[in-house]
Amino acid sequence: MPLPLWGRAGSGTILGVGMKIAVGSDERTHVTDAVVDHLRRVGVEVELHGPLNDRPLDWVDVGRVVGERVASGACQQGVLFCWTGTGVSIAANKVPGIRAALCNDAQTARGARKWNDANVLAMSLRSTPEAVAKEIVDAWLETGPDEAERETIARVEHPRPTVPRSGTQD
Repeated sequence: MPLPLWGRAGSGTILGVGMKIAVGSDERTHVTDAVVDHLRRVGVEVELHGPLNDRPLDWVDVGRVVGERVASGACQQGVLFCWTGTGVSIAANKVPGIRAALCNDAQTARGARKWNDANVLAMSLRSTPEAVAKEIVDAWLETGPDEAERETIARVEHPRPTVPRSGTQD
């Protein structure tokens, strides 16, 4: 299971330096290329999947493969793309230990990392301009999980039975 990055965040500090991130997409576009280049420029080791490494994969398979690379610990984080971003996030979330978040802006990416310890970022190729994609990636890399959320995040991996509040009916 991938390890959380507790306590490694700092405002404006890129956490990705020295990190290995699996990046996959079901198609190669100027947005995917820009994000890969951006990750490399900030010191991230990038592992490419699907058409990004000239191997055709549909969104289901690329989402699963990136999820498996993160869940196994071979990569610390993942970044996925498909037309809407929804398909790859669903596929990745089927892999145990993966918390993929579809983010359309930097604030959502910060929240996904801070409050959910999301470990796979998904973006839409249809609606994410290159500049916004880079902002989303920077926010993702600058933000780590909030220590105060550790117990709540752990319940995602190990859910407790839901207990009805007193006075409520089943």
